[in-house]
Amino acid sequence: MPDSLAADKAYSNGPIREYLRRRGIRHTIPEKSDSQAARLRKGARGGRPPGFDEDRHKKRNAVERAINRPKQFRAVATRYDKRGYIFLGTATAAVVAIWLRT
Repeated sequence: MPDSLAADKAYSNGPIREYLRRRGIRHTIPEKSDSQAARLRKGARGGRPPGFDEDRHKKRNAVERAINRPKQFRAVATRYDKRGYIFLGTATAAVVAIWLRT
């Protein structure tokens, strides 16, 4: 079970936040602007805004880029390999090529 989760605005809804709270998983999810407007429109009944750590959310960008970098290789992006162990080798070769270029 993960200790924390960083997600984008698509996952900013009540049921997901409630599920994460129940499981004891810390989360960093920005609030949608329409959700924020609805909460503010309700006034005191709208509740308080969900916690959001902007610094942790900025670090999520580095992880996204690291995951998307191997997808620049056609064989990794399209996943033509039928067997899992063959695809693992293809993905490993792509990551090694990226590592050697840097």
